[in-house]
Amino acid sequence: MPAEPHIAPGRWPLLGHTVPLLRDPLGLFDAVRGRGDVVRLFLGPLPVHLVTTPELAWQLLVTDGGKFDKGIVFDKMRPLFGDGLATSNGDLNRRQRRLVQPAFHRDRVAGYAEQAITGLATELADSWQPGQIIAFDEQMQDLALTVSGRTLFSAELGDDVLAEIQRSIPIMLRYVLLRAFSPKLVEKLPIPANRRFDAAAVRLRRVITEAVVTARSSGTDNGDLLSMMLLARDEDTGEGMSDEQVRDEVITILTTGAETTAVALAWFFHELGQHPDVERRFHAEIDEVLGGRPVRFEDLPALGHTHRIIHEILRRTPPLILMRRAREDTELGGVAIPAGAEVAVSQHTLHQDPRYFPDPGRFDPDRWTPERMAALPRGAYLPFGAGARLCPGHFLAPTEIAIAAVTIGARWRLVPVPGKPVHAKIKATMQPNRLPMRVTRRSHTAG
Repeated sequence: MPAEPHIAPGRWPLLGHTVPLLRDPLGLFDAVRGRGDVVRLFLGPLPVHLVTTPELAWQLLVTDGGKFDKGIVFDKMRPLFGDGLATSNGDLNRRQRRLVQPAFHRDRVAGYAEQAITGLATELADSWQPGQIIAFDEQMQDLALTVSGRTLFSAELGDDVLAEIQRSIPIMLRYVLLRAFSPKLVEKLPIPANRRFDAAAVRLRRVITEAVVTARSSGTDNGDLLSMMLLARDEDTGEGMSDEQVRDEVITILTTGAETTAVALAWFFHELGQHPDVERRFHAEIDEVLGGRPVRFEDLPALGHTHRIIHEILRRTPPLILMRRAREDTELGGVAIPAGAEVAVSQHTLHQDPRYFPDPGRFDPDRWTPERMAALPRGAYLPFGAGARLCPGHFLAPTEIAIAAVTIGARWRLVPVPGKPVHAKIKATMQPNRLPMRVTRRSHTAG
């Protein structure tokens, strides 16, 4: 007899768990821990089965991944992402993944590091003055969006497109949580949040379409991501992507990749400012590995402490939730999941589980030594998802974070400003509410 899952606490009449999800999603996802391997929550009247263990998360995303499509949250993002990898399903998703994946190959990522990431991070660090107080979170967002724009588009196409990216994507990220978890009635209302989101999506889709058409007509391989996607051909059919498909993939990469990098970099230096011992080891590693020269892609394997900090940041500030929809009747943890049912995994719930991450609220990069990582069960740590729908930027994002962090850390310390409390503000990701920091030259600068 299939088990009946517990219902998550905080359910409202008619609205279900929509209000707690919008007000305090982390509190809700903390509250489900220990209430069963599968917990039911409601988006309005719609039930969602939330799996809470690494084993079931791995089953959902990997072992039985073929039994599930993307869920309702991705449906609601279709006006922005179209049929990009974030929202597409089935054969289309598999085909697009085959065409897009080569753009994220290790050799290509090395090229992006050399051509864009190091130079733009250096340019930003050069612009600061000792003693200057900067809005560090905003500067990291600008950096990540600029890197994404330069990686995607050649200089000939990039300036106008980059300006629209920097204008529209922050607007959409501000309202994406409301759009994702609100009942359909709310997303259709002409409220300011909906109008701003929709207008930004229309502007961004228009300017990206124009860039794609221009790039295709030139017929030139500029060595950028856009050229890779325009030139890609399916091995089975020899067909490439249409302009609309390329546009959808570009918007998906821009929106998801830049946000992950920007938020991680902001928290990276915030945590360094709170933990001087971690900061000292970070600076010592930079000096030892680089010896005063700019970081190169080949240096990354030697930056072990830096990568452990990145893992700890990604554990503490993951995406909010992954949604799936059952394609057929199945079972998870003894709970019957009928075809069409919505299923979800909260990375926050998994990443804060004390069974796998002792004292989970403590910032501890050393929990990511090779030995401790090897002891984690599959599914306990999912910053980029898993399985056939693993984020294609799962290698690019940590590379960009590491290069930008080391480039900044070679020259500067970022010191928290007293009296300015910092806490997580939940939008599409766990952004800092604000992050003013004072730029201080290192006493033993590496350049």
